[in-house]
Amino acid sequence: MTMFKRLEERALFWLRVPPEPVPPAGAPGSLQTFRAGKNFLYFRTFLWVGTQIGAIFGLLFSLYFIDEIELQIEMERATAEREAAAEIAGPPPEEEDVAPPRVGLVEVEDGVYETLVDEDAEPTRETELADIPRNVFHQVFHNIAPWWLRELPRKIPGDALFWIKLAEVFGLFLFFLQFFWSLLAVRIDYSQRWYMVTDRSLRLRWGVVKIQETTMSFANLQQVSVHQGPLQRLLKIADVEVRSAGGGSGEDEKGTGDSMHRSVFHAVENASEIRDLILARLQFYRQAGLGEPDDANQSAEVPVFVNRSDDVDALVAAQELLGETKALRAELS
Repeated sequence: MTMFKRLEERALFWLRVPPEPVPPAGAPGSLQTFRAGKNFLYFRTFLWVGTQIGAIFGLLFSLYFIDEIELQIEMERATAEREAAAEIAGPPPEEEDVAPPRVGLVEVEDGVYETLVDEDAEPTRETELADIPRNVFHQVFHNIAPWWLRELPRKIPGDALFWIKLAEVFGLFLFFLQFFWSLLAVRIDYSQRWYMVTDRSLRLRWGVVKIQETTMSFANLQQVSVHQGPLQRLLKIADVEVRSAGGGSGEDEKGTGDSMHRSVFHAVENASEIRDLILARLQFYRQAGLGEPDDANQSAEVPVFVNRSDDVDALVAAQELLGETKALRAELS
């Protein structure tokens, strides 16, 4: 038994989830159990992988954000130190007027151009940020980050850096905590989908934290249908919908969830087999009349006691009407 399987069993024990539901009412040997398709598990796992990749990119961008704030604080500290040193040194001596250096694209020879930079020019905020050394990770995200994200750290006060780092540590803790348990939850959600069918009823159970179980008798079943969307066709799975009396033919008030008059075999690979099995057993159930009184055999005559001759005609007419009613009822059943 693998470690993953042992953890699944331990989690079910902690959550007090029964290993499997009790079979519904039916003849011995008529029980058939169905489960969700394997492709349903693969698809849920694929969604889990995509979610984790998105969370990792979010964490990396948050790390870049914190790093950028620290660079802004470092730059402001260096600027303050430079201004303090300039005040101590006093004003610079006056220099003779010289021609400003050529800056930009300059033709040095016929048809040859070079880009000249004024090295003595005062550094700007952009050049200072560009000169600050960055690691490879930060440089990559600095290049791909949109402009509004690069400008946002400038508006964050330095006092908020501590709380931002604290939130980042808490986010990292939650990420590593959910990484394994969310994958385990996907596996448990798949393994705890049970669909049971007997010759008289069916029972469906799903859920882990909140267990939901639905039982329907064939005496109330009215409609069985198969639904398969484009993605389900690609995964070769489908849903089998079963409706009982009172369920109507439209969608539930809450949308796609099951209700007391509607149950769904979610994400099964053998949807046609399940539908044909339910229809065949439903037809057999109705033909056999299981659990329903046979009104045609209860046609015993009701004794009539006549005490007065004036009431004979009325009682005879009532008895004839009762006989016709029973005959009509037998034909309709």
